[in-house]
Amino acid sequence: FEGGQMPLARRLPRRGFTNIFKEKYQVVNIGDLNSFKDNTSIDPSFLENAGLIRSSMQPVKILGSGLVDKKFTISASAFSKSAKVKIEESGGEIVIL
Repeated sequence: FEGGQMPLARRLPRRGFTNIFKEKYQVVNIGDLNSFKDNTSIDPSFLENAGLIRSSMQPVKILGSGLVDKKFTISASAFSKSAKVKIEESGGEIVIL
């Protein structure tokens, strides 16, 4: 009891939970990879040199938006399910770092 004053627990604003272990991925759509030549080996440093990501030191996730019609060997930290299916259907290879 705080003598008629609003209790401290009700005075403080409620904020959401922030997960400090959440990984922030740099995302690349597979439609952006169609501009590269067939049978290219694509890794984070290659994507950085091409200007698709900012840093090759941060994790990269490949998303399935767009079409791919070439074979690629793609190395990344994570892949979406649709990206895996599209890359493997076109004859490409997936390497998870």
